[in-house]
Amino acid sequence: MGFMYMGFDLSFFVLVLPALLFTLWAQFRVKGNFEKYSKERTTNGLTGAQAAAEVLRHAGVTNVRIERIAGHLTDHFDPRGNVIRLSESVYDAPTVAAVGVAAHEAGHAIQYAFGYSPMKVRAAIIPVTNIGSRLAMPLLLAGFFLQLVGLMYIGIALFSFAVLFQLITLPVEFNASNRAVAALDNYSMLTPQELKGSKKVLTAAALTYVAALAMSLAQLIRFISMARRR
Repeated sequence: MGFMYMGFDLSFFVLVLPALLFTLWAQFRVKGNFEKYSKERTTNGLTGAQAAAEVLRHAGVTNVRIERIAGHLTDHFDPRGNVIRLSESVYDAPTVAAVGVAAHEAGHAIQYAFGYSPMKVRAAIIPVTNIGSRLAMPLLLAGFFLQLVGLMYIGIALFSFAVLFQLITLPVEFNASNRAVAALDNYSMLTPQELKGSKKVLTAAALTYVAALAMSLAQLIRFISMARRR
């Protein structure tokens, strides 16, 4: 009977629910740490945009634009335009949180500039991942209700690309944070106490990617279990 017992799908409670709770906790940590260290101003008045520019300059990367973008925590590096986009709470903010987030995005730009392998692999599988994300669930549901196990396994195969994407994302994100912290420390952009705050913000953000992988793995195992029961 696998995870099925007395009409209940225990796989949800055994696999998915813990991953969901972990995800919610990680998101709570990110929000809490960002809000806390957004109240701590940098001693030298360094803003997020300035920090990103300094990290890039010290790495010898000079062809990346830094722009402001609307929203909260919408910060990202876009390799297609070779541009770092920083949210309104980061771009002009002279805070410990803003500097950490901006330096992290600069870390991604440096990865791209120097051909960091995991980033190149992740970019290569994005098209397949996008297709898989759109088709996986419809195929899984159709296979489940029509009792077509082969269709379910096709859906599982497509969903596995999302899991692979999340797995490859981990070293990309951790490496970007490591580059950011090293630059902030080596070039004395923050005081030791401020650097600890930035580290906490980036560590909390990294947990969200770990949580995303845990959720994807839990769902994948659950889907395989459902297919085997069929």
